[in-house]
Amino acid sequence: MTSSILGRQLVACLLNISEARRKDLVETVARAALYNTEGEAVLSACVKACGLINMCAHTGVHPCLGAVDLIPIYPLGEEVGIEDCAQEARAVAQGLTERVQGTSVFLFGWADSLLQRGLAQRRKEMGWFKKTPDMQAVRPDVGPQPQRRYGLTGVGASPYVMNCNVTINTQDISVGCSIATAIRESTPGGLPGVQVLALPHEGTVEIACNVESVKGDPPSHLTDEPWPSFTIDGQKYCHPPASLITARVAELARRQGVGLEGTALVGFTPHECRRLAEFALSQGIAEFWKEQRRIHM
Repeated sequence: MTSSILGRQLVACLLNISEARRKDLVETVARAALYNTEGEAVLSACVKACGLINMCAHTGVHPCLGAVDLIPIYPLGEEVGIEDCAQEARAVAQGLTERVQGTSVFLFGWADSLLQRGLAQRRKEMGWFKKTPDMQAVRPDVGPQPQRRYGLTGVGASPYVMNCNVTINTQDISVGCSIATAIRESTPGGLPGVQVLALPHEGTVEIACNVESVKGDPPSHLTDEPWPSFTIDGQKYCHPPASLITARVAELARRQGVGLEGTALVGFTPHECRRLAEFALSQGIAEFWKEQRRIHM
């Protein structure tokens, strides 16, 4: 199979689990997807994560609701359409609640059949941004009332979402919050597609951005450098480049006398994800992260 044909059949699932400290656990979950024998890689990883992560004992500064917090599915090729991804996401949601009794799911994006609500909206509805969400008030789309052991999992499909974290050299979270507010999409003058939180991070503050792809062309006043773009079902999408987000954060921080520590892409850009997936599959490399030391899992 040629790489061009292979690429058109690819989707990405950037699985989010509620664990970042124990690298061995993260790699165990990844291997469950790689070496499963049932043809359900994503579900195999989810089952393993649910067995290893107990939300009753979970601690951390980053918001989360479930042991498996998020299962997003993104098309990576022109011949993978919206409905393909939506059907796959709904199948994964059903499969998770069947294979791990007690798990619960909310749907977002194209998988949210009637309303197609975005991830940020659905997370707000579910209480994801609260320090102590009221799980008894949650009404999942699939599965029973959420249990503390597993929590609640978001499953959906959408155009690609990039994760870009910019760290500033301060411990003052109020500085980070003001910057997050300024660049957030919902703020006048904010960056399209950017959903953002300010979080304490190892003696600094992290401006953690989910960068959603938006329809059409970028705004003309923000095109000093190219925006990554791609097409799904004939519709063009694009998203702000990490360099633009970094520059905006750096300028806002400088105005408050704060310097920049650095920027990290958690995962990949859409084009890099597709290119690396094609290469790993064509070469038969399973644990590809060992070959790409610079890539964050």
